[in-house]
Amino acid sequence: MTYSLAIGDKTYSSWSLRGWLLFAKFGIPVDVHSARMYSPEFLAMLENFGGGRLVPAMRIDSSEGLVIVTDTLAIAETLAERHPDKNMWPQDPIARGFARSVTAEMHSGFVALRNDCTMNLRHCYSGFTPRDAVLSDVARGETIWSEARSRWGTSGPWMFGECSIADAFFAPLATRLLTYGLPMSALASDYVQTTINDAAFKEWREGGLAENYVQPGYDLDLDIIPWPTT
Repeated sequence: MTYSLAIGDKTYSSWSLRGWLLFAKFGIPVDVHSARMYSPEFLAMLENFGGGRLVPAMRIDSSEGLVIVTDTLAIAETLAERHPDKNMWPQDPIARGFARSVTAEMHSGFVALRNDCTMNLRHCYSGFTPRDAVLSDVARGETIWSEARSRWGTSGPWMFGECSIADAFFAPLATRLLTYGLPMSALASDYVQTTINDAAFKEWREGGLAENYVQPGYDLDLDIIPWPTT
């Protein structure tokens, strides 16, 4: 059985980051295929992943036949089902229920934050003024992190101690807080640092910088602050 994963620009595609982390953080081998978003090459790449228009998309070639999975939450559940030994969800049933709930909330919610603060891993901004709706999304993220960390986070630095699917889904939120200089409590700041200092995330970001491409429409006309190096 072999896995293939289609992704877009590493610097900007938050959903691609989530999909890739599901493999990287749990030691699941995968062949990664990438193309610049909105390009003809991007659409051509996706023809081998069911012909959709969104990334990430997963292809499984196995003795059972070809399986195509084209939604990040569906990819996560498929991998957790196929690799129960990886403990991709928390093992405690109460924690697992909470993790699944907040992962689904991140999957479908946080609309203001998504729209106003697109993921950009090239640099940080000074002077960004968030709308109240964005601040509400930030506060909700902090509430989730606080509850997860206080109830189940004693065994490690992630939401539930050990890294889980939930952390893969919340990684882009952590980067947005940093990129746009959004308000952070001490707890949120610690979680952001855990995310951006993680070896897998660093590998992803370095790969994005190596692509050396600025996607039109993603940069703001604001003062730029370098991305933290530690």
